[in-house]
Amino acid sequence: MFENLTERLDGVFRKLRGHGTLTEENIAEAMREVRTALLEADVNLQVVKEFVASVTAKAVGKEVLTSLAPGQQVIKVVYEELVSLLGTHSESLRLDGRQPVVIMMAGLQGSGKTTTSAKLARLLKEKGRKPFLVPADVYRPAAIEQLHVLGEQVGVPVFASSTAQKPADIARQAEAQAVAAGYDTVILDTAGRLHVDEELMAELQEISRAVSLSEVLFVADAMTGQDAVTVAAKFSADLEITGVILTKMEGDARGGAALSVKQITGRPIKFVGVGEGLDALEVFHPERAASRILGMGDVLSLIERAEKVVDEKKAQQLASKLRKNTFTLEDFLEQLQHIKKMGSMEQLMSMVPGINKLRQLKDAPQPSQKELLKTEAIILSMTRTERANYKIINASRRIRIAKGSGTSVQEVNRVLKSYALMLKMMKKISGKSAVVKDGQRRKLPKGLRR
Repeated sequence: MFENLTERLDGVFRKLRGHGTLTEENIAEAMREVRTALLEADVNLQVVKEFVASVTAKAVGKEVLTSLAPGQQVIKVVYEELVSLLGTHSESLRLDGRQPVVIMMAGLQGSGKTTTSAKLARLLKEKGRKPFLVPADVYRPAAIEQLHVLGEQVGVPVFASSTAQKPADIARQAEAQAVAAGYDTVILDTAGRLHVDEELMAELQEISRAVSLSEVLFVADAMTGQDAVTVAAKFSADLEITGVILTKMEGDARGGAALSVKQITGRPIKFVGVGEGLDALEVFHPERAASRILGMGDVLSLIERAEKVVDEKKAQQLASKLRKNTFTLEDFLEQLQHIKKMGSMEQLMSMVPGINKLRQLKDAPQPSQKELLKTEAIILSMTRTERANYKIINASRRIRIAKGSGTSVQEVNRVLKSYALMLKMMKKISGKSAVVKDGQRRKLPKGLRR
């Protein structure tokens, strides 16, 4: 999501690092470019002014201008200010105290409240909670049915409400049922509007009086940029929201909402939606987001995503196959499918440290979701025998595979060539059970070989 902003800031910092020494003039010029980059990313004007003023004040300090690497020091200052802007640290839900805790989801129509309610229920269930989904949107057609379907998909019970009921009555009755059934978390999916109006606010306030709310989470579409921040400020003033969930963060939004909402509302971003799947809701970490914006990657999030989709036993089996050089195209296909579950290639690549430098190289490979899907289609078009032994794939088989996958023979050749090179590389790595000493290749002691 922050790709354009990352590229712009990277250009600014490259210029700074090019100066042997920094002056107030160098920094002032850089801050003008940072200001433009933030405004183009749809960050709130007041937030931009305060951010640039704060960075400038710290960047022209004696410890920066006289440091051995002033350019790096400025980047450090920008990173720290970005973390502060985004919220300093991740904020967890208030789940202690009186049980069941009641969480109300609020926001405009189309922001993704219903799907996000189910995603949140799934996340809490994974953490050992007993969530109870409550459809309190009695206006939107099929809203109640939608939550029942989603509840079934995530394995979470759903309250049986109807369009004839008032939302406040639904909340009250659902809370009583949760107490009786032993559910510890009630998630209220409320109605939205196309825009903020008094009727909507009055209804939400009535719900808040009917039940004791632990959290009021404002759900906003990150794609709407500054509009989302403006609406969040209105909700925060009238409803005292406790946190924000930004949806569609995996899209091509410029990032303005994420960079502005905490500063404008005073409320933290607690979760972000990073995909359409019901498992695509993540805790928001300001320091990780700041690291990604500055092109430093986000290895921790990458590891966490991998841990969700990779079974430890299968990972050990894969490691064994790599060591024994028996890694087939069937195994390769399985790994591609794991990668797909982790998110789009663009998302994953943005988490890799130094990825911007790779993108700037003309001949460097540029992995994309399209290429990933194409590779998967090519392997799926092979027979099991071909996947087990790629060497039998002759010219006629390649033509058949290309037709079956909707690709060209050249693309099939490229996949097979890449796979063969990978096997060769793995063989070299596994062959390092030997060491070189005094120009002689010697075997390691048996107990130390892998």
